[in-house]
Amino acid sequence: MSGWFTIISGLVGGLGLFLYGMKLMSEGLQKSVGESLKKILEKLTANRFVGAGVGTLVTILIQSSSATTVMIVGFVNAGLLNLTQALSVILGANIGTTITAQIIAFKISAAALPAVGVGGGMVLFAKRTKIKYMGEIILGFGLLFFGMNILTEGLAPLQDSQKFRDLFLTFADIPFLAVFVGALTTIIVQSSSATVGITMALASNGLVDFPCAAALILGENIGTTVTANIAAIGASRSAKQAAFGHFFFNVAGVIYMLILLKPFVWLVDLITPGDPSFMTADGTIPFVSRHIANFHTMFNIINMAVFLPLINIVAAIINKVIKTDPEQKFRHTRLAPAMLSTPETALAQVRSELSVMAKIALDSIVLARDAVVSRKSKGMQVAAEYEATLDAYKIELFAFIDMLNLKPLSDKSLSSLETIRIITSNLEEIGDQTRKIMKSAEKIIEKKQNISSAANKELIEIFSVVIAFAANTFEAFSTGKRQTEEEIFLEDKIDGMHKSFRKNHLKRLNKGICSLEAGMHFVDILNALEKVGDHTFSIAQTNNYNR
Repeated sequence: MSGWFTIISGLVGGLGLFLYGMKLMSEGLQKSVGESLKKILEKLTANRFVGAGVGTLVTILIQSSSATTVMIVGFVNAGLLNLTQALSVILGANIGTTITAQIIAFKISAAALPAVGVGGGMVLFAKRTKIKYMGEIILGFGLLFFGMNILTEGLAPLQDSQKFRDLFLTFADIPFLAVFVGALTTIIVQSSSATVGITMALASNGLVDFPCAAALILGENIGTTVTANIAAIGASRSAKQAAFGHFFFNVAGVIYMLILLKPFVWLVDLITPGDPSFMTADGTIPFVSRHIANFHTMFNIINMAVFLPLINIVAAIINKVIKTDPEQKFRHTRLAPAMLSTPETALAQVRSELSVMAKIALDSIVLARDAVVSRKSKGMQVAAEYEATLDAYKIELFAFIDMLNLKPLSDKSLSSLETIRIITSNLEEIGDQTRKIMKSAEKIIEKKQNISSAANKELIEIFSVVIAFAANTFEAFSTGKRQTEEEIFLEDKIDGMHKSFRKNHLKRLNKGICSLEAGMHFVDILNALEKVGDHTFSIAQTNNYNR
């Protein structure tokens, strides 16, 4: 009984440390480079080879093909990538994820505890944020190898169990069964890197031979596609197609590789140093892990070489397989829950959506000016749509931010979330104020009220300053630059114009130049523009403070 307890404890404890180490390392990497991920993805062109390279690079950076493919599904759902681009990135991600297996195969378990000590010390005692993130990466790296070491040692007693040997011999005789077990294990564990690690531990203890391990690896390549397909549930047709593409590539690759398994295993054995069946005196197989890692990498490289030239044909097949869009609630933003798997990249997308919101707010001010100056009702319906859109953006952004706030983010990113909340609220308020202006303009037009040429000139003048202030402020946020004091304090000029023009208006009323009712609408427009200036000033201050 104690023997089984040791085995189960080693398996569960080692796997737990391995998974936590992977998670910690991946999160540390994302915090360090996450802000660059979206920029990297934005470099994508229709060139499939560039897409595959980007997929490989991003997955190496975040050490998770599942996170990359889920992120790609989210971007496709948001309309940021088309299906062909997404498929090329996914092929690259399949290669990128094999780097983890290559690292594990080095068996540098002696460095595990020193890495835990150094990384833990950096996380606990470092003051600089970047050093803390580096500490998380090192700590995760150490825990990963420490867990792998415990896992391997925990499975060692199974060498003496004839029942387990017979079970794994069955896998060796029936590769399809090994593929099924590898896929099922990966679906349960939700980490292909972890199941590759388990396979290496089994092989290192002589419980499975290299050909059987190769079949298990093929199954793990199928199991890892489940995460993206789960993320695509309820998403757009394009997102479902991208997720299905991942499944298609890996299943099709496994089918032809099963047919060619023996010659391919022979090829990997030929180019990899060491005999994968050689056993040391203590019963371990020292070279098999490197063979397994090389098999994993070479399979995905060959799979990419096979399918990348055929990617347009594959996309056409997938278009026929998944034809209909699921019923979805209409959304204004292009944010999807799937993006949350890479929080730093999700934050970058939130900023992009906020830039779109800012453009809508600016367009609404321009539309209001045109209605007031031209005295034409054209654009009234559009103005109402703009206000409704800005309201919807606020609701959707706030809901997404609430979810994002629960994810592991850098301190700077957490601060950015609060900045985004403030700016979002102010943009929505600007929409409300421009709608008020449009309603005043509508009443002036309907009742054919007379506003004097002097009042009209003042409105044109204050509108031009408000629009210039808003355009400059919104551009500063979108490009990430600081505004000068002179640019920010255009708000003072707007306040001054507001006071001055109100006084002028009273003089015109006393002289009978403007009607009382038209004058009331004139004042309402001035008040709304002054408030637009206030909200723009709040955005400018918030933006500058957080640079």
